[in-house]
Amino acid sequence: MRIARRLQELPPYPFAEISRLKSKAIAEGVDLLDFGIGDPDLPTPPHIVDALCAAAHDPTTHQYDETGTGTPEFRRAVADYCSDRYGFDCDPKSEILRLIGSKDGIAHLSWALVDPRDIVLVPDPGYAVYKTGATFVGATPYTLPLAPDRGYLPDLDAIPVETAQRARVLWLNYPNNPLAATANEAFFERVVAFAGKYDIIVAHDFAYAEVAFDGYRPVSFLSVSGAKEVGIEFHSLSKSYRMTGWRVGFAVGNPEIIAALAKVKSNVDSGVFLAVQRAAVAALTGPQECIAEMRAVYQKRRDLFVDGMAEIGWKIPRPAATFYVWAPIPPGFDNGQEVATALLKECGILCTPGSAYGQGGDQFVRFSLTVQGGQAEEKIREACRRIRTKIL
Repeated sequence: MRIARRLQELPPYPFAEISRLKSKAIAEGVDLLDFGIGDPDLPTPPHIVDALCAAAHDPTTHQYDETGTGTPEFRRAVADYCSDRYGFDCDPKSEILRLIGSKDGIAHLSWALVDPRDIVLVPDPGYAVYKTGATFVGATPYTLPLAPDRGYLPDLDAIPVETAQRARVLWLNYPNNPLAATANEAFFERVVAFAGKYDIIVAHDFAYAEVAFDGYRPVSFLSVSGAKEVGIEFHSLSKSYRMTGWRVGFAVGNPEIIAALAKVKSNVDSGVFLAVQRAAVAALTGPQECIAEMRAVYQKRRDLFVDGMAEIGWKIPRPAATFYVWAPIPPGFDNGQEVATALLKECGILCTPGSAYGQGGDQFVRFSLTVQGGQAEEKIREACRRIRTKIL
């Protein structure tokens, strides 16, 4: 049987392989410590679950969402959230689009904006879907190296003029997965000027907007003057409100971009379950103590992990945001894949080789602090014990 060439050109999705390795290890009886996928292990807050249950019992939620962009209540809640949290205004009718999780919108944006042989600027290391979305439509991904000595920010001045002139979309992601890097307003102001100069659309993945520590508050790209003229921002309730399996998020920004993405989605899906949209409203408008509680839990885990590794000789930067730890490989190893393999085989620890996010991640591994299976703090301590005994 012949499959489409575009699929043959795609590399395996990294987390499919991680899931396979996890299942294999468990089947072999390994006492696995799972620092692999970034799936929050904390339960969804009760008031959101209660809102879903109540909405699911209402038969008016059992039909299609015929709005095309999300219920008026959902879009109003998003607009108020953006205004209250990040200080920018958006029109609920034309500048907001509900998504089946932010990954949905990220994957489909190239369908709406990019033609074959256009260039899409993607970070390296970076979330794989930025590049695969471009590949699906026959575009050419152009990688932007993210290096530690630049704070993991792309060097826009290093992009050749002829490349910038052909570029259609620039992908950004701060706070960043997998790097846990952050960006400030000054950087976003440079991005706006660069995008305006070359007529490039900026797509900012803001999935980790609420996952930050030590009083740091991430900056929304759209809070910068002129950003809405050139860009769009993707938000997810998955990480902020521990709703990964619920599949709900939103895009906000330039109305022409929103309309183009909405047109694609009207042809490929039938929207988000109306009861889930009501639950999302409850998340955005209800008690927000759950966010502070979530930050405190992950901050404590971060400190346990980074301090514990330092005590056994593995020096790892302390991230200011996300629930990821981007760890340079320890002495004695050639690359991150070798480290990840040794950790799994020798220590029963699952993490992600940095190369899963691009060539720039070859000398790193990523640990997720969303430790699966409960007793996360004890598992972090046990990971340090195993690594000290077996690897370092």
